[in-house]
Order: sequence, then C-alpha cells, then structure tokens
Amino acid sequence: MIALLQRVSQASVIIDGTTTGTIDKGLLILLGVFQNDDVTDAEYLVRKSTEMRIFGDEDNKMNFSLKDIGGAALVVSQFTLCGNTRKGRRPSFIQAAKPEKGKELYEVFIRKLQEKEILVQSGRFGAMMNVTLTNDGPVTFILDSKELTS
Repeated sequence: MIALLQRVSQASVIIDGTTTGTIDKGLLILLGVFQNDDVTDAEYLVRKSTEMRIFGDEDNKMNFSLKDIGGAALVVSQFTLCGNTRKGRRPSFIQAAKPEKGKELYEVFIRKLQEKEILVQSGRFGAMMNVTLTNDGPVTFILDSKELTS
C-alpha cells in the first residue's frame, strides 16, 4: 500500500459538483492499494500517518504529529499511485488491487484512522474527483507499507 501525504492548511474533494469532504489543518492522504496488500499494510500506514512528526512547533521545527495537533485527514483513493512507468509511455496498473479489494482496504484505512480519533473526511472510491488543497510548506511525503520497519 502506498500513501502520498500532503500537509495542508485546507483541502476538499468534489464529486459531480458536490463537496464530499473538506478539512482545515491536517493531511490530504492519497491512497493506493496493491494486489498483495492486506490489513497489516493499512495499519502500518495509519500508524505512520498519524504519528510522524511533520507539523511545526513554535519555532517551525517539525516536532508535532497529526495526533498532536488534533488535525484532520482527507483520504482519497488513488490507484494511479500503483502505476508502473518503467516501460513504454503508458503506465501499467497490473499491480494495483482489483476494485473490490481496493475498496475494502481503503475503507479499512479510513476506519483505522477513525479508531485513532482522527477526524476523517473522504472522497468516494472509484469516482472521478476534483481535489483542491493548500499545501502547507509545501510538505509532502510518500509512505510505502513494504518498508514495514517502524
């Protein structure tokens, strides 16, 4: 599982002209699910997303986590993060999870964030979405659950 985290001062997702999720200070999390991912991958990414110290203190040093600041998360499914671009000009998505599994693990990820008492907003799995954000920093990280080291 892969997550692209963007520290934001605000973010929202719009589907068919309707805002389905909006947050203020927190993280926009674009989430991609691979074929071989399971709940352990989701748990790892939730732990890293909520505990990484990537928010500034009074000296603007990255000393606070999402949990520390009481921030929110906007989670958007993003299967294109699973794309392989090594060969040719068209990305290959054969390593991405099938929609049923992708949706299941996307929902597990959201539930696990909520269990950590994070306010979560989201897009809709598989939908065409317009995402807007104000990147705070900019600060952006890529987390890969296959790096299960901490």
